[in-house]
Amino acid sequence: RRNAVYVFLHTLEREYIAMKSVVLDGYTTNPGDCSWDSIAKHGGLQVFDRTATDEIQQRAAGAEVVLTNKTQLTAEILAGLPDLKLISVLATGVNVVDLDAARAHGITVCNVPGYSTPNVAQAVFALLLELTNQTALHAAEVRAGHWSSCPDFCFWRGELVELDGRTLGLIGYGAIGQAVAAVGRALGMNVLAVRRRKGVSDDDTTFTDVSTIFRESDVISLHCPLTPETEKLVDASRLAVMKPTAYLINTARGGVVHEHDLAE
Repeated sequence: RRNAVYVFLHTLEREYIAMKSVVLDGYTTNPGDCSWDSIAKHGGLQVFDRTATDEIQQRAAGAEVVLTNKTQLTAEILAGLPDLKLISVLATGVNVVDLDAARAHGITVCNVPGYSTPNVAQAVFALLLELTNQTALHAAEVRAGHWSSCPDFCFWRGELVELDGRTLGLIGYGAIGQAVAAVGRALGMNVLAVRRRKGVSDDDTTFTDVSTIFRESDVISLHCPLTPETEKLVDASRLAVMKPTAYLINTARGGVVHEHDLAE
């Protein structure tokens, strides 16, 4: 999060310092531990902690640069901002902006790719290890005294799954997918992946198709952007071929998974 703010500030100060700039939802990326001062000292920067949809037009009126993290910029909103030249998304995904409308109005849209790669990879394994080791459950049981009163030294409240020798399937093999693959291999996992860019190579990863990954993986981790092609990619047909013991980790966009099918 801090990296996203710093990258934006560096770019804005270098390229757009004289332009009127508005941050629509500054609190989500900077709750107070970062500083806007390097830009604000030049004037022309207005930061709002949060902006409701019906407040965007008024707050962004006359702005040449708009910054957003999760505040949606629709075609209707963009049509009402004739001075707008740049939208900077303080995140990696740009699906909060109507890209077709931005293109039609000659508005440049940029993002902050790669700022959270190590954090997301860490989050993937934090989630996975909680599922395989049930750490929170066992910690609570120990604190409750159940291990002390157990007649056996070995104490568990559910099956513990070892990742060594298991298959990790990655849907998406960009920077985050590759970082997750590296951790998986360090834990002794075999890595399968689907790659969007055919030029990406890795001698330690087996590249295959989506169907094979869902059929053969013990752990499936999603790292693709949300596009018309990937929306609801994980549906009933994909879920049906997964191993009954497999885990699905989604640190990509929620829309990549068909939530109704998953609940069923």
